[in-house]
Order: sequence, then C-alpha cells, then structure tokens
Amino acid sequence: MNADDHDHYFTAAPASAAQRRAVTVELAGRQVTVSTAAGIFSPDGVDKGTAVLLREAPAPPATGALLDLGCGWGPIALTLALRSPEAQVWAVDVNERSLDLLRTTASSLGLDSVHPCRPEDVPEDLRLAAIWSNPPIRVGKAVLHDMLLTWLPRLVVGGAAYLVVQKNLGSDSLQRWLGEQLPAEAYAVSRYASDKGFRVLEVRRTA
Repeated sequence: MNADDHDHYFTAAPASAAQRRAVTVELAGRQVTVSTAAGIFSPDGVDKGTAVLLREAPAPPATGALLDLGCGWGPIALTLALRSPEAQVWAVDVNERSLDLLRTTASSLGLDSVHPCRPEDVPEDLRLAAIWSNPPIRVGKAVLHDMLLTWLPRLVVGGAAYLVVQKNLGSDSLQRWLGEQLPAEAYAVSRYASDKGFRVLEVRRTA
C-alpha cells in the first residue's frame, strides 16, 4: 500500500508526493490555468458537485467578505474572486497542500483578494456576506455539523450560504437538520436548485 492510499483530501499534511501539475479549467466564463497535485480533492479538475454549485448559485455579493469553506485547490474561491473583484475571498481548508496550491494559482492570476488559510486563521470578528461550499461530507456528520454551526452564524443579516450536496449522500436530511438546528426567526433554509443528482441548499440569515 503506498502513501496515496492513506491520504484523504481532509488530511492536514498529505504523505503522498505532491506531483504538482498545471490544469486548464473554465471558471467564471474564462479559461484559467490552475495548480493541482496528488493528495487533494478532485486534482484533475472541477468535480461534478462544485460544477453544479458554480452553475446554479446566484451572483455573489460584489463587496464584503466571501467564504469558500473547504476550498481544495480553489475552484470556488477563484470563481468568487473573478466574479466579485472588489470582495475579499477567504478560502478555508485543513489541507496545507491545497492551500499552497491555491496561493500559487491566485498569485499567478493576480487575485490578491484571495486569502487561503486554515480555519483558525480567519479573524474572529469577520462577518461574511456569503458562504459557498462543497462541504466535505465524508468527514462524518459530527465534524460536518460542527463546521456548519461554526460558520453559518457568521453570516451578516441578508447574507446567504450555498451548499452543494449529493442527493444520495444525504442532502435532504442535511436540509432538515439545518432547519431544526438554526433558529427559524433568524434563518431560512431551502433547496435552491437541483441538478444531476445534487442539491444546492440555501441558508439565508434573515435577522
């Protein structure tokens, strides 16, 4: 069994060889070259779930702080930065290799507004105009639930999170759970879109 077999995309420091490579993908309607490597999520390009999110989510806020939760090599963060150049994009992941790759790509594209970092490095007082995420469902419910209940309350009033989840990996049960856990007087949870076996859930801060 080689080192790759022990790595998950939510591993903090992948043991596998980095094997960096350049991949050309379409983000925000343009062709861009990004850095990817082994030991991260979807190293060959934009995965199906993220593609659904990028296609179905509404235009991100033009300004404010935007969060990509579980950024990987950065397709969501890069799209947010390309579509909202006046915003500040915080790209959060526990995988150091993913963060390094995103730093490289953001620098090569001149996207100074992208801030790849570990969760604990986001300023505690930062409030978010939007959260976009293809959340790491496979980390398990306890970790996933804790992650969502940590970040969703940081939305500003009127801000919204868009989460893409595969239907057969529990999107409908996650929607119900969010509706039960978040106070109804302050949050509205709904299914925003469905496409190719995925749901895009909207969590909007209303008060």
